[in-house]
Amino acid sequence: MANLPLDLLKLFLAVLVGGLIGVEREIRHKVAGFRTNIFICVGAMLFTVFASKYSVPGDAVHIIANIVSGVGFIGAGVILRQEGRIAGLTTAAIIWLTAALGMGIGTGDFLLVGVATIAVLFILWVFPGFEKRIDQFQETRSYEFTSPLKSQKYRQLEGSLTDYKLQLRSQKRVKRGDRLVCSWDVWGSCSSHEQFVDKLLADEEIEEFHF
Repeated sequence: MANLPLDLLKLFLAVLVGGLIGVEREIRHKVAGFRTNIFICVGAMLFTVFASKYSVPGDAVHIIANIVSGVGFIGAGVILRQEGRIAGLTTAAIIWLTAALGMGIGTGDFLLVGVATIAVLFILWVFPGFEKRIDQFQETRSYEFTSPLKSQKYRQLEGSLTDYKLQLRSQKRVKRGDRLVCSWDVWGSCSSHEQFVDKLLADEEIEEFHF
């Protein structure tokens, strides 16, 4: 009971830190929102406090390691594959980080947790603007072209993507008689896309082309 005021302070800080991060997630309509981040932060804090109080020397490290593993399992649950893309990595990383902040509160490293929280909030609120500006110079385009089945033209074009600094995100091939129809989602800069389009338009083996 002697440490009850300190423990209550840790509980309050865990709710505050988890809530501040959760507000940003809630505003952006992410899977792990306001309450989820509070629960993660408070839970990590409580496990850390209980580990330091009730475990024998050496066991606390194992308990903390189990916290990290458990939070990693939760984070993995929010990572999804959508249309050839991986979604939820940022949310999973924030879950993992929020748990780390909770553990820091549990050990009493208030200054480090405070500075880290400010840094996290700055990144969450300010950096998306930079990402949007970067994305203006990079985009994903969909291509569909038809070529003779025996020419294996799609293999040649796939190999040439790196020459144009393009990345193939997803692809689909359909056989129609003696023709092969390929559908690609390709990511890269606008200028690289334009050069690749010129190549496809000039290729005599490409019978049909849509983009």
